[in-house]
Amino acid sequence: MNAWISLFNDYTFQTVALGSALLGLISGVLGSFAVLRKQSLLGDGISHSALPGVVMAFILLGSKNTETLLLGALISGLTATLFIVGIVRHTRIKFDSALALVMSVFFGLGLVLLTYVQKIPNSNQAGLSRFIFGQASTLLQRDIILMAVCGAVLLALVILFWKEFKLSTFDSDFAQSLDFSPKKLNLLLSFMIVLSIIIGLQTVGVILMSAMLIAPAVAARQWTNKLWGMVLLSAIFGVVSGIVGTAISSLVAKLPTGPVIVVCISVIVMVSVLFAPGRGILHRLYQRRKNRLLLKMEGGEPNVPTT
Repeated sequence: MNAWISLFNDYTFQTVALGSALLGLISGVLGSFAVLRKQSLLGDGISHSALPGVVMAFILLGSKNTETLLLGALISGLTATLFIVGIVRHTRIKFDSALALVMSVFFGLGLVLLTYVQKIPNSNQAGLSRFIFGQASTLLQRDIILMAVCGAVLLALVILFWKEFKLSTFDSDFAQSLDFSPKKLNLLLSFMIVLSIIIGLQTVGVILMSAMLIAPAVAARQWTNKLWGMVLLSAIFGVVSGIVGTAISSLVAKLPTGPVIVVCISVIVMVSVLFAPGRGILHRLYQRRKNRLLLKMEGGEPNVPTT
């Protein structure tokens, strides 16, 4: 107990936990729309596509400032998104194929650029690799402020366009008949998802960011059929996993924060899939067994003649 009390009084833990909680909140809210729109893999593609932007920002500007690197990642992620949308719109290639193609090309380019930078004499590139696997322990107060500002903007946009996002998610044809533009709404939502991914790269990295975007929403979907309930639960799951994962990694030596956070949200997903009422596997097995017992009691099972 004393260890937990001293941990929560530690300034470094407070900073990292707050950053992880903000990431869980933002990714939980926007991930709900990505899951419902069947764009779950978009987070994986965009996070991988952000790597060349990070390295190019360092090559062109020679700065390892977090804001500069994240700006490069944002530009790269938006470019990848536009490529995906353009391929789907103007060719017969499906969304998943276009996503896999763009993700592979951009991530491969990022690794090539990262290898090139590592071989430049006196390039001072140490620290760029943290964007691959994440390094939440390096979060500073200015990083938290950046995440908070971006998160406030994203949440404000979700509230402002709640009706439009809800309508276009569940019935895009009806939304278009009401003079809403599903294409513009899709681009706006894609931009918001890209921004939420970019601000989380430093915490969990390009490899695991897709889990932070999708897992809270998948867990929340098991517990409710209402959009507002799913978004709220997803945000709560994201915040809880961020704080608990940070605490565990702080108490146990040599445990990386980002992967532990992903493990925590994965546990929440497994519990939800197993035990959620109505949708949970165990609940369905119980209902099936109950229905069979009722049929037997009422004599509902037909007698099968034997030969």
